[in-house]
Amino acid sequence: MSAAEGVSPSPGVRLEYHVAQNLALEAGDDLWFSLEGMPPGWDKVKVTSPALQEPITLTPLKKGSTQSVQVDAEGSEHRIRSGLRPGAYPVTATSHGRIVATATLKVAAENSAQIDRFVIGPRDAFPGSGTPASLRPGGDVRVVLTDLRAAPGENSLTVTSPIFKGPLTIKTNSPDNPGCKCDDAGTVYAGHARLRGDVPDGRYTVTVVSHHGQQTTTQHVTIAGQPVKDGGPSWAVAGGVAAAGLALASGGVFTVRRQRSRKAEPSA
Repeated sequence: MSAAEGVSPSPGVRLEYHVAQNLALEAGDDLWFSLEGMPPGWDKVKVTSPALQEPITLTPLKKGSTQSVQVDAEGSEHRIRSGLRPGAYPVTATSHGRIVATATLKVAAENSAQIDRFVIGPRDAFPGSGTPASLRPGGDVRVVLTDLRAAPGENSLTVTSPIFKGPLTIKTNSPDNPGCKCDDAGTVYAGHARLRGDVPDGRYTVTVVSHHGQQTTTQHVTIAGQPVKDGGPSWAVAGGVAAAGLALASGGVFTVRRQRSRKAEPSA
């Protein structure tokens, strides 16, 4: 679950919005709001925003409570409007005509990928959260990509890089899926390949295109050392794999962060 704090006109009142599974907020998503710090005796707050399908009503969790519960009337649409352009949208919470709190909804494009991790490492080693410090030419490697918002019906992806002899297909339900609990919330694509034996030492880009051609994600891997001989380790230093920082790109560089709340920008 993710949340964003609001900037409160009423001291001590905090407005948050929440999205399932700690996902980034997208157009068309369901969401819910909560208030904390309301004064005793309050009865109803209306939450409005140009991004919402319709206003959302909050009432006290129980009589005298400073916390809220969202009113889920039958047929209500508690969601971000479909087709909404990406951007930041103001949110206002009012009680009897008085603004008690504000926040900003940061909305991403509808049906965009949310890559949780994209790693490449020795096939005979458990893939961690980052790529190994370096791999040797000719080594057998495993590629794992986890998408928290995989496109419906997309069961395989193509990975390309100068370090491979040709395109690599990674699939869902692959035997190369490491079965890591860190992937439980997403769709896992996995596969393996042998690196080219003639790759010069250096840093190379690995690219995967997903969401039916709409999303491009890149990872970088370092190749170093003598080519692997049959039975030799795939990584550059036998006996250990050093984790490197994970850099993901989708048009620009971004880093996936797991956190329960984000500070919201002051509303315009």
